[in-house]
Amino acid sequence: MFAPTPCRLAGMPGFWKRSMDEFKRQAKIAVKMEGLHVPTKPYPLSKFEQPASVDQCKVMCDSDVGGFSKASLTFVDGAPHDEKLPGTATQEEGEKAGALVEAREPAHALFKGMISTELPPNKPNIQRSGYAGWRTRDRGFSLFGKLLWDLSPYSFLALRIRSDGRKYFVNFQTESIVPTDLHQHLLPSYTPGQWETVTIPFSAFVRTNYGQVVEPQKEMMSTKVRSVGISLIDRVPGPFELAIADIYATNRPPAREVGREDSGFELGEEPEEQRGMMDEIEPRPKKGEPDRILI
Repeated sequence: MFAPTPCRLAGMPGFWKRSMDEFKRQAKIAVKMEGLHVPTKPYPLSKFEQPASVDQCKVMCDSDVGGFSKASLTFVDGAPHDEKLPGTATQEEGEKAGALVEAREPAHALFKGMISTELPPNKPNIQRSGYAGWRTRDRGFSLFGKLLWDLSPYSFLALRIRSDGRKYFVNFQTESIVPTDLHQHLLPSYTPGQWETVTIPFSAFVRTNYGQVVEPQKEMMSTKVRSVGISLIDRVPGPFELAIADIYATNRPPAREVGREDSGFELGEEPEEQRGMMDEIEPRPKKGEPDRILI
């Protein structure tokens, strides 16, 4: 018998399962020639719809180095994520306005705890405290090498959340030359206490190191993304609670609405349909038009 590896203990699939999943994903892209056009469907990064999904995440807070903050990430059962919204044909149509009206609360991960800025008395080298966060674990290796996300075909990150109104940050870790570099952006929340879908352009993420903006600023290496996570670093003592149902990459821009003008980034017009490598040669077929076979 083989001893259980850390990945298996954390609920991660084994080597052969990861290899088969990656083979299926790449085969689907090749058969459907998805790489020739801009993707129209969202690309899930983290879906908290099963209890094992939270085991694939790592929780961090200042208590790891002697601080007194507390944080946890637990699974809360609820409605399936593909549930249709009342009065709409599909969930996608219900998300056009950027906010979700849930038939019932979706299954999600609950990130909660208590922030304390008290410094450990026996560790004088620690000068700051009061942070908490979580991130997805490294996805491991397969027959095709290290498993990384390629988000280059997408323009936006979307998160389905219920926030308490505190200032959380979304963090991306890539295969950067500097391992401690993160690309961060403030997690917007327009309706605290209610479920909503918020969208952030990938171009708005800022390169940081240990919470400080660093120069020179470099565009995020979106072809080699290791992990995504959320942190709370406002150093305001007290409880916090953030519910996360889905995190995914998409090409659907957020809708312009009254009250959302101060989103912190400029959005251009909705991208044109024909933006892919082959779109100028073979335009994307319109809805209802039969597919044409290229010989």
